[in-house]
Amino acid sequence: MTAATPSSLPAPRYSELKGKVALITGAGRAGGLGEGIARRLAAEGCRVVITDIGQGRGAQMPVDAIGTDEEMARTAAAITAAGGECIAMALDVLEESQVEAVIARTVERFGGIDILVNNAGIGYLMKSIVDMDVDEWDAVLGVNLRGSFLCTKHAAKAMIAQGRGGRIVNIASQAAKSGVPHAGAYCSSKHGVVGLTRVSAIELGEHGITANAICPNHVTTGLGAWQNEYFARLRGLSVEDYLAQMRARIPLGRAGLPGDTAAACAFLCSDDGAYVTGEAMNVSGGEETH
Repeated sequence: MTAATPSSLPAPRYSELKGKVALITGAGRAGGLGEGIARRLAAEGCRVVITDIGQGRGAQMPVDAIGTDEEMARTAAAITAAGGECIAMALDVLEESQVEAVIARTVERFGGIDILVNNAGIGYLMKSIVDMDVDEWDAVLGVNLRGSFLCTKHAAKAMIAQGRGGRIVNIASQAAKSGVPHAGAYCSSKHGVVGLTRVSAIELGEHGITANAICPNHVTTGLGAWQNEYFARLRGLSVEDYLAQMRARIPLGRAGLPGDTAAACAFLCSDDGAYVTGEAMNVSGGEETH
């Protein structure tokens, strides 16, 4: 695994985010979407809590596909060394007692929680529908959808008790709107995340809490590199040819970057995003148009 480095944080844009408390799930891996979001919110002055599962959990959650305790600590240390405020906590989003405890610890440590980013997800169990085992299906739906529900439930409770509103941002996917071969569980879970987002927006609006989803297209993180290889093989292409075909169908001519999703997240958490709720925002370079 690649260690995080204490490079400089992005330039801040939203001064009103200074001092806000943001909890981000699935943020332990260096170079991942979660780390990119954590770095951006830390740059905006947020006090950031990154979480990840910490330890492997058998065949569905191998150690090389999750954020380990050690990598999560390095990511938090790198953000801190770059000038942000960041701590790390282990969290299995499938376990409600752990979700409740981590949010309670966040509130105790920082005096509240203002932002929840549901980023934890499984995007590496790819098989055709007829070949996928039910345990694999359950793992994907569990982490991606049940985990988002549990974190939303307990973060929203804390936000309501505080009485100062809040922001919930769910990291969905282009696969929340379009079908992808060999991604039946993943697409189903991300479509579900958009449904959860819309209901959350309706139910929580009266408390000043917004809920939105971000739908990135392909981002070549560590997981994204694995997906490149998998789908290139599936189509009988080299990785280079597969990426060239991808770029050709994206109007802006490139795949997504972690910073693209992080920028959308910062906007939704800012005052500029205060009247946006219940949306599933495409961040796809124009690839996803509906």
